[in-house]
Amino acid sequence: MDANSPAIDIDRKYVRLVERRADGLVEFEFAIGEPDLCVEMLLPAEAYEQFCAANRVIRLDPRDAAPVADDAEGWSWNMHQATQQRFR
Repeated sequence: MDANSPAIDIDRKYVRLVERRADGLVEFEFAIGEPDLCVEMLLPAEAYEQFCAANRVIRLDPRDAAPVADDAEGWSWNMHQATQQRFR
């Protein structure tokens, strides 16, 4: 590991709410140490709240819904976007 690179704090956990669905599931992104490197998850609403409490998460603002214009290769999307819009 490079001595000049910042350490990742694995005690910092992040949640970004994507959608509270009509079927009772909560769609969200979860990250450890670095908010931009995340996994997408679905949990029932009660389990989501328990998950957030148990992990003492930092809640992040929702992402901008607009597509990223600087992504010429078309790789800047998440599963939620893939289910809501048509790609090339």
